[in-house]
Amino acid sequence: MSLMTTVQIAPDRLARYDVPGPRYTSYPTVPAWRAPFGAAEYREALRELARLEQDPVSLYVHLPFCGYRCHYCACNVTLATRTDVVDRYLDQVERELDLVTAIVGHGRRVLQLHLGGGTPNFLTVGQLGRLGDLLERRFAFAPAAERSVEADPRRVTREQLEALRASGFQRISYGVQDFDPVVQAAIGRLQPEAVVREAVELAREAEFEGINIDLIYGLPAQTAARFERTLDAALALAPDRVACYSYAQVPQVRHNQRLIDATALPSPEDKFHLFRMTVDAFTGSGYEWIGMDHFARPTDDLAFAARERRLHRDFMGYTTRPAPHLLAFGMSAIGEVAGCFVQNVPRTGEYQRVLDAGELPVERGHHLSDDDWNRRRAILHLMCNLELPYGLVPPPEEESHACLRPLLDDGLIRALNDRYEVTPTGRYFLRNVAMALDVYLPQQLTAARPVFSRTV
Repeated sequence: MSLMTTVQIAPDRLARYDVPGPRYTSYPTVPAWRAPFGAAEYREALRELARLEQDPVSLYVHLPFCGYRCHYCACNVTLATRTDVVDRYLDQVERELDLVTAIVGHGRRVLQLHLGGGTPNFLTVGQLGRLGDLLERRFAFAPAAERSVEADPRRVTREQLEALRASGFQRISYGVQDFDPVVQAAIGRLQPEAVVREAVELAREAEFEGINIDLIYGLPAQTAARFERTLDAALALAPDRVACYSYAQVPQVRHNQRLIDATALPSPEDKFHLFRMTVDAFTGSGYEWIGMDHFARPTDDLAFAARERRLHRDFMGYTTRPAPHLLAFGMSAIGEVAGCFVQNVPRTGEYQRVLDAGELPVERGHHLSDDDWNRRRAILHLMCNLELPYGLVPPPEEESHACLRPLLDDGLIRALNDRYEVTPTGRYFLRNVAMALDVYLPQQLTAARPVFSRTV
């Protein structure tokens, strides 16, 4: 594996941009949702969706169960040792589905379904079938609807994959994180390479159309030599897509991360080098670098969407089949409906109690203002297309473009005739460029409990 990147980042510049920041799967981001928003507001948004009869939707279902908690994990999960707890949870999901479809109606066209977690393949084949039936009886899936699922390679079985494929799932994402056993021990996730390889082979035998793997850089005990072996092992699997996320160490928010030895974390310089190695490894092997931290084969839908400028970003990450609304179900699930963001309560017990009372289990939400919409369009366009047309942001000659001046001066963006363009250096600091457009960010960075990861 040869390193091909010519971009060099001086340590002082790296330090300047190594600040907490969001990943911008939404704008405004969740910590900015401060105004009162509850079940009544969500119900009104659903009524508005009911009036928009022709609008299709995407669906997300959060399945929080895990057999044990990995040290690094920042997801909202519930530890379980028996699968019968899933049956009770699916009872509650069914109640939530009934409450929502009682307002928006049955038969709404669906373009995309994603099962996330947690560990969705903690569910048995029968439970996965039940969930699929719950959704099929309430929605009308488009013939070309994309159905994707996250999975833990250690729990995958041939029967699970065959059942998912028979239910129309075409894409599966395996959580790998790192192949090195020293790193795996440091993050509490022992997962032999042979186990991952077998999971990938089983998915191919089941004829999944897309097999994705997730990696994380910046984990404890990661060194250049160890991570190079991880990248080589990932390439040997020949996945269709790869997501390589920056590790977010926030033990004040995720208490399980207190098990991480912070002294073993890579320095900002070393962490940056790990990601640069990732870019070199995958682009050097024919993958296309998509957006911020995704890589895809040139024949993958994600690569086509990026080239054709129809890539989209939402709470599920980069996607090729955007719908104007995202209905989300399950504890902590986040959706977008009729100009509003909404998140469910984050604890299984509370989720059950609220639904038992016959109410929508809303924790928080946000009505997008006109300014929110304008900044959202600019940030999402930037995250997907690596540019900012002057129709979305002020051009250089206007005084109100001052927020972008430091980025111009530092060479992260350049001004062209009709747009700003992210430079090869700026590509590594895409989140920092987006942060310049975020009017909510200053108050969030001074909050008592920061929830953002470092941008480097």
